[in-house]
Amino acid sequence: MTCRPEYPRPQFVRDAWMSLNGTWEFRMDDKNAGLAEKWYENGEFDRTIEVPFCYQSPLSGIGETEFHDVVWYRRTVRLPREAAGKRAILHFGAVDYDAEVWVDGRLVCSHEGGNASFSADVTDALEEGTDEHTIVVRAQDYFEDLALPRGKQYWKEKGEVMWFRNMTGIWQTVWLEFAAPVHLSRVRFTPHLDTNEIEIETRIEGLAKEARAELAVEISFAGKTIARERIEAGALETRRVNLKDFNDHGFGRWWSPEKPNLYDVEFVLSADGTVTDRVTSYFGMRKISIENGKVCLNNKPYPMKLVLDQGYYHDGILTAPSDEAIRLDVELCKQMGFNGMRKHQMVADPRYLYWCDKLGVLVWGEAANAYAYSEDYAYRMTKEWGEIIRRDYNHPCIVAWVPLNESWGVPDMLIDPKQRNHAMALYHFTKSVDSTRLVLSNDGWEHCLSDLCTVHDYTRDRGTLLERYADLERILNDMPGRKFVYAPGYRYNGEPIMVTEFGGANLRRHEESPVVRPCAEDEEQFLKQVVDVIHPMVVSGLVQGYCYTQLTDTETEICGLLTWDRKPKIPLDVIRRINEGELVEHL
Repeated sequence: MTCRPEYPRPQFVRDAWMSLNGTWEFRMDDKNAGLAEKWYENGEFDRTIEVPFCYQSPLSGIGETEFHDVVWYRRTVRLPREAAGKRAILHFGAVDYDAEVWVDGRLVCSHEGGNASFSADVTDALEEGTDEHTIVVRAQDYFEDLALPRGKQYWKEKGEVMWFRNMTGIWQTVWLEFAAPVHLSRVRFTPHLDTNEIEIETRIEGLAKEARAELAVEISFAGKTIARERIEAGALETRRVNLKDFNDHGFGRWWSPEKPNLYDVEFVLSADGTVTDRVTSYFGMRKISIENGKVCLNNKPYPMKLVLDQGYYHDGILTAPSDEAIRLDVELCKQMGFNGMRKHQMVADPRYLYWCDKLGVLVWGEAANAYAYSEDYAYRMTKEWGEIIRRDYNHPCIVAWVPLNESWGVPDMLIDPKQRNHAMALYHFTKSVDSTRLVLSNDGWEHCLSDLCTVHDYTRDRGTLLERYADLERILNDMPGRKFVYAPGYRYNGEPIMVTEFGGANLRRHEESPVVRPCAEDEEQFLKQVVDVIHPMVVSGLVQGYCYTQLTDTETEICGLLTWDRKPKIPLDVIRRINEGELVEHL
């Protein structure tokens, strides 16, 4: 049975595709000899691996934690009948960290960045006269490079404290799709809630110079056609479509966690009177903004009640074992009374964002950060961050971008203007390519310019939290720890205040989980600790949202509301009642 067989890109769907997940040949290259010996042509591969799981994970079939900086993959594929006469496009959801790809012995692409997707049109590399073709991938990681954007992956072989084991190589779906020479390559949706319009930008590949094609766009809701457009299209077109059925007097079709309304879209591309491509997609009409000092969703004040999600699975590390497992996390979030998740120190799988779109969960999109700063890091980070935003732009669930967290990658923000400039550059770059979402320069402390004032506070005393979050001056000037809320040269300007990390109560429920202190003795004590930290946030007149740490346990942490195998430590409805402001005293 193929691992993770579901369609990997729900925002842009074609019928002609094939998953390349499953068993690949595999080899470790500790001497880094593969390039010189041309393993991409005739190398001997001595192991197998289950893609898309990294070799460090049990689900890969290997499960070794020793460092191997360079690994190779090989698989022979037979193209299906529907590939005839079409372009073959090879996609990688993510490969950590550097990747080189050969098809039939020819280099087709290389990519740097462990969290961004990439693809290549490999048609011209396919050897003629055969339906079977060989794909070879070389992946190189840099385990001890602390300036590498890596998130929670540790630089030692065994995880500890808050880090878990490293990942190397392919860790998201690999797949082929087949498209006509003239085809749609990208779609970008921008909702304009106040004018009832959806802005659609399309890019077409394969058009001859000065040539035009016709693009038919049909938008529907719940099976009913809402709008049709026929566009004489060039390579790049932008068009606004009015959704005339729209109002918001309780009957509207805006997207929110309470009503995750989605519009379906079909694109049909024709060239010289012949249909060459058909793609389906979807979008949600929603607006996130700050009005009169309030965080608003669809022009109404909206308290965000988030839970921190590190996307960790005991058997897959950051690769979910199944699509059902991804959906379960989203459902559990909602059942606990949270309306959103902060995807922490990793980039979400598109299937995760799809389920958040469909079921109604807000998402804060975050990068996997480095620990040390260097000019090489700055180049790496900026490039990969742009690729991440471009890929995930269309998901209505994403309402905020967080390129930096707690000064990771910029540890000397307080004294180094270069690092402050990097944080500001990421903020302005993000704003320059996406004006529709909230953006933070550095979540948690040492803000430069950010759309929100976010603080991290792991104080556990209810009385202290009640007093602190009823007083603006105490929030800004009396925070625990060694960090200032604002970096030198920047100050609070009335931004909405959110507590985006807090809680962290520990309860150990698995013998193989680490021993962490302090730790609750039982469920009743754990319940009290959860109430003590969430209740002050709910009743504060100043806090407009919060993010509880965290959804699940990980390899090295036991502060989840759920165990790493998604078993609740206290009943889900009890957590929901706490999020609603109830002082729950007993289970």
